[in-house]
Amino acid sequence: MRTFLLSYHGDMLMEFRQMPKKLLQTPRHLLIIRQKRRFGRVGKLDLPAVHSQKTNKNNNIRGTYMKLNKWTLGLAAVGVVSLASAVKAEEKAPTFLETAVSGTQISGYVNTSAHWNFNKYTGTGSAVSSSGYDSGKKDGFNLDAVVVTISKSLDETEWASGYKVEIAYGQDAASVGMNDASEDNNSIKQAYVTLRTPLGNGIDWKIGVWDTILGYEVFDAGNNPNYTRSYGYMMEPTTYAGILASYKFCEVVSASVGVANVSNGGGTVNPVNRSSIDSRKTYVGSVALTAPESWGFLAGSTVYGAAAYGAGSGNNQNNINWYAGTVLNTGVKGLKVGAAYDYAGNDAKTGTGAVAANWNNAVAVYASFQATEKLSVHARGEYAWSDIAVSGLSSKSVYALTGTVQYDLWKNVLSRAEIRWDHANGGDFGPSNSSKGAVLLAANIIYKF
Repeated sequence: MRTFLLSYHGDMLMEFRQMPKKLLQTPRHLLIIRQKRRFGRVGKLDLPAVHSQKTNKNNNIRGTYMKLNKWTLGLAAVGVVSLASAVKAEEKAPTFLETAVSGTQISGYVNTSAHWNFNKYTGTGSAVSSSGYDSGKKDGFNLDAVVVTISKSLDETEWASGYKVEIAYGQDAASVGMNDASEDNNSIKQAYVTLRTPLGNGIDWKIGVWDTILGYEVFDAGNNPNYTRSYGYMMEPTTYAGILASYKFCEVVSASVGVANVSNGGGTVNPVNRSSIDSRKTYVGSVALTAPESWGFLAGSTVYGAAAYGAGSGNNQNNINWYAGTVLNTGVKGLKVGAAYDYAGNDAKTGTGAVAANWNNAVAVYASFQATEKLSVHARGEYAWSDIAVSGLSSKSVYALTGTVQYDLWKNVLSRAEIRWDHANGGDFGPSNSSKGAVLLAANIIYKF
């Protein structure tokens, strides 16, 4: 990823830099922990060296004439273009985006995919069209998501402030953030203000719409080890509208607590058109433990737990979510393993319109191996079970195995191929599919900028 940094020093525009960032496959809780580290993010910026521009002007122009390609010279010879204007275009300095706040960063990605399901299916979608892991994508080519992020990170000052806005478009965008029912593929994925209060080690606040703190996997597919999502991910809320406070006690222990609006279980929020239970709220919290450097090869490994409890959007039931996960470094170079457990349920409602309690569970194990600088392989095995049906399937339990090969051939591009096998235990995939299993082959290309 390239991060575009703009900064001011008085009236002097400081140097524009592009900072490459390595594409990571990182569980959500590691992203949260890493945001708490207080180290310099971008290094020192230097003022432009303007004192030598006049001295070298003639030499630069002569060098630019030499760099013009033959087509430009040919067009200039017949008078189609001006040679002076061509030289001026070659010499033109980078365009700066002026903002009212220093440290503004612009980034994002374009996520595309192709699906092919090998199962015979009499419906119009994929063989597992009622499952959420493929976001309802059909066989063929898909625009998963286009995400543009504008943000300013917290600096090291005591009363630091910042913000983040993420706008998403595509088939994946319908399941997160603030989306308009009339335009399901558009979404304000996140939009919040960040503040720091200098109490103890500093409390960092998010106020607005922010990603959930639960789960091993995240919405941004390029930060997950596999392309398709797990059943555990589908059980989790994805977005909250509220306030979240995060605190790092030491290098080993960090925690977050927050309060938010009601959750509909699917993750989308709409602060404008809420239900009649506005007075009821959802409460979230998490604790993360990180192995210190003194633990040898386990250094940096994490154990993470999170929970959410509060009002649901229907029947006045409360939604309950639990998550526990770990990522462990191993003694084998390039090899990491992980595990995750998710629980999602609703408590019972008595009286008028009584509704019974229901629950869903999912466990998953992960393994990632970085074979070379460009080549990595990732595997996931999972099992999900429910008292009603797993993620819209007619089965109360399902197994799944996923294998992914990633090779980053182009700069800033993540390219991978994946095969996934699902097996319904005691039910079928979809209402008009008699198959007990499904096999999906997918290709995924993501460009990060």
